[in-house]
Amino acid sequence: MVEGRSCLSREVRTKLEVLKRKRLERLKSNVERKNVSDMRTRSGGDGLKASASCGNSPHAAPAKDSFTKHNVEKLSISDLEWIDKIPECPVYAPSKEEFEDPLTYLQRIAPVASKFGICKIISPLSASVPAGMVLMKDKAGFKFTTRVQPLRLAEWDKDDKITFFMSGRNYTFREFEKMANKVFSKRYSSAGCLPERYLEEEFWREIAFGRTSSVEYACDVDGSAFSSAPKDELGRSKWNLKKISRLPRSILRLLGTPIPGVTDPMLYIGMLFSIFAWHVEDHYLYSINYHHCGASKTWYGIPGSAAPHFEKVVRETVYSDELLSGANDAAFDILLGKTTMFPPNILLDRCVPVFKAVQKPGEFVITFPRAYHAGFSHGFNCGEAVNFAIGDWFSLGEMASQRYSLLNRVPLLPHEELLCKEAVLIHSRDSDLMRPAPSKEDMVSNTTIKALFVQILRFQHHARWSLMKSGARSCYSPTSLGIVLCGICKRDCYLSYVTCNCHEQPICLRHEIEMAQCRCSRNRIVFSREDISDMETTAWQFEQEEGVFVEIQRQIQLGEESFMRQYLSSSGREDGYDPYCVIDIHHGSLNLSAMPESNMSSFGEISQESDDSDAEIFRVKRRSTSREKQRPISSPQKSNFIERQGPKRLKKLSHRDRKDTSSFKGKGLAQPLKVGQWTRIEPTRELTSPTEGEPGSRWVW
Repeated sequence: MVEGRSCLSREVRTKLEVLKRKRLERLKSNVERKNVSDMRTRSGGDGLKASASCGNSPHAAPAKDSFTKHNVEKLSISDLEWIDKIPECPVYAPSKEEFEDPLTYLQRIAPVASKFGICKIISPLSASVPAGMVLMKDKAGFKFTTRVQPLRLAEWDKDDKITFFMSGRNYTFREFEKMANKVFSKRYSSAGCLPERYLEEEFWREIAFGRTSSVEYACDVDGSAFSSAPKDELGRSKWNLKKISRLPRSILRLLGTPIPGVTDPMLYIGMLFSIFAWHVEDHYLYSINYHHCGASKTWYGIPGSAAPHFEKVVRETVYSDELLSGANDAAFDILLGKTTMFPPNILLDRCVPVFKAVQKPGEFVITFPRAYHAGFSHGFNCGEAVNFAIGDWFSLGEMASQRYSLLNRVPLLPHEELLCKEAVLIHSRDSDLMRPAPSKEDMVSNTTIKALFVQILRFQHHARWSLMKSGARSCYSPTSLGIVLCGICKRDCYLSYVTCNCHEQPICLRHEIEMAQCRCSRNRIVFSREDISDMETTAWQFEQEEGVFVEIQRQIQLGEESFMRQYLSSSGREDGYDPYCVIDIHHGSLNLSAMPESNMSSFGEISQESDDSDAEIFRVKRRSTSREKQRPISSPQKSNFIERQGPKRLKKLSHRDRKDTSSFKGKGLAQPLKVGQWTRIEPTRELTSPTEGEPGSRWVW
């Protein structure tokens, strides 16, 4: 907390005064226009009364700026008895043996703990090297810039958009600690900790009626305070947040490029009443936050299952209609900005479950997928956080990707790529008879991933088949391009995408309406991965496994993308489509003169690097909706695209590997399933016949 802004730099104080002056002028202008309008519609007495109550009256209420307190009736917190009505979240104190593998332990407690949205874990290991020493001595020259946070309630209309992103001062770790402790001792005449309940009341009174206008908070600071000293037990353990994303069970290990704040941890250095506003993690990921040192933090958490109810309450009671602009996901879009702070009693009054955690040094706080959370600091402190994902995240990650596409937001993660890579790895592990049997938790997680994988492969196959039927051509995607994003919805196009003259950038296969309106027809090209037929074989094998189809049906009922239903229907198909039927994909030389010009000049937002997975666009943690600039492919890339490598041999499934598909009749899966058949057609891939026959016959799998 900064009393009277005395701890802010002259530059920041000047900015605040300019903001205040501009706001006062705008409010005065708005009041005058409103009074003229009101006078025209009201009768004499009412008009005079309105005139007397405007800014021209000596008794008029002072106009508010971005840091001035004022009464917000819809967010009234005059009665603080609701504080005692918020129950505590679960607290776990694992032994050193249970603490050995963080993701295994978190997977074990997730079925219960996730129902609360957040939980607290007390570490059995302690750091022998203090965080301050790591940041001041091990990281020479470590400095950071704070952000100035307005400490007040907001009206949340068009004239009251507050910002949490105004830059403050530059500090070393020690300088910020001195400033924060000085502010605390000046306010409370004490250097020690005060009762948690008391500080919670103080925070909400201050944010509504107090004299403090703003505080500083150093959030999203690159770096880690975990020690790399060999004798530091905590730093040596797998709970070191620098290691979480690369653990064997971590889905994010499949990313080839680190993403600050997601795969790599960031520091959060706060002072009294520093705020982290209501938000949900990017892509509905898990998060893990470790408290290194300093005063406690109070957390509020909402279960992921209550997220739709939470958003509905915020939409109806916090934001004004004019701010939402009628968009379905406008509230979600504003919440992603991480600037919305309001008291939890708004949620309690409308039956949204809220849980609390008071985090102290040496404790971890876990937030579960789609769990909204917020909180504040009790004084100077230093925390560290990173995201992670395990197998049960994929279904919620798909839901987040769907919402991002509706908002046209550039994704942070290539969800389709992660799903396909993890599914292929699961299939490989299942085929290894020497591996130990998976645990119960792993089996549940694997079934979820298999079901999602089957759905996306079924959808992709039918969409490609439909496009080919309409006259499109099919080719293999250039492997040098890296990640390709859809030009319409910004989804990652890992398996397939379409190019034509009607669209400057590639589009994903989900845009049936746009493609139906497109007149390119035979000038349209469908690009697919070279190994897409292998993935279809894997998906077909997953379908034969017990429990996978039941999980598919469950996901379809719960999911938001209803288009999946038509690709898993048991009813007959009037269009003559058969699931997994052979689709002829061209390879080798491609006639450049037949290609649409846009296909050769643009492949969307792509990486110049050729690592195993990610493009540069996934390197930096984003919260904005800014679009990446389009990068045309270079001549070497075009050359790689035209000159394909030699034919790839495919292994035919033996009759023992094929399972009878008759048992799936009546269960909702379309028939017949035609994977596992060699078909002799015109030249595609030149392969040796799997059975006796003419030498040199051409076969496609």
